[in-house]
Amino acid sequence: MTGDVQAEVTLRRAGPVATVELANPGRRNALTGSMLAELSRALPELDDDPEVRVVVVTGRGGDFCSGADLSAVGDDRHPLGAMNRINRAALALHRMSTPTVARVDGVAVGAGLNLALACDLVVSSDRARYSEVFVRRGLAVDFGGSWILPRLVGMHRAKELCLLGEIVPADRAAEMGLVKRVVPAEKLDETVDGLAARLAGGPAVAMALTKRLLADGGQRSIEEALDAEAAAQAIALRGDDAREAFTAFRDKRDAEFTETL
Repeated sequence: MTGDVQAEVTLRRAGPVATVELANPGRRNALTGSMLAELSRALPELDDDPEVRVVVVTGRGGDFCSGADLSAVGDDRHPLGAMNRINRAALALHRMSTPTVARVDGVAVGAGLNLALACDLVVSSDRARYSEVFVRRGLAVDFGGSWILPRLVGMHRAKELCLLGEIVPADRAAEMGLVKRVVPAEKLDETVDGLAARLAGGPAVAMALTKRLLADGGQRSIEEALDAEAAAQAIALRGDDAREAFTAFRDKRDAEFTETL
């Protein structure tokens, strides 16, 4: 994946793990329109690739993402077009069946924070900093923040984050439930690699079904949730991975999952 020389989204592959890297030198990897368009195109392609079992999202250099690149504001395009590009990228990430991990160092603010939260797991360096900075720019929250934040931290804490726009250090972000774990910066790659390897070795179909159940659960009654779980479980039980798991349990060995989506 390539884009403008100064601002781009790049892809690295290491076996079943694909790493999507944001790069916008001098702007702390702020998202340009072309970068958002590339994310919208590339993420579904990775999700459709049976050889990709985990996607890691990160930023180049010492930062994750400082949000949308506001240097483009004021051009001749209507703001609705810019918001459509943001929404398409957010939906592409939220809709992925493949497990996703955000590797966060430095700043993750505004749309950059909500991009990280759209991933299934967030691993943070101890020097990372987080903020729903929108209000400090006279803007409303976007990139799905109004949807994901109350689900992660509760409504009142979500309001505190969004209405004050304060900078939250990594340890506080972990206490609040924004990130999965915080590690020393020098251990960040090792931790993300280990987590990605665990996810890559997991049952792809069962994890995809589980992701969908959890994403949709908040809009369902308990009866609807149980029906959805039953349907998902019926699919999983008929698969090769479930049979392999039961056999491995009986044989007292680790299961080797091979199913792909």
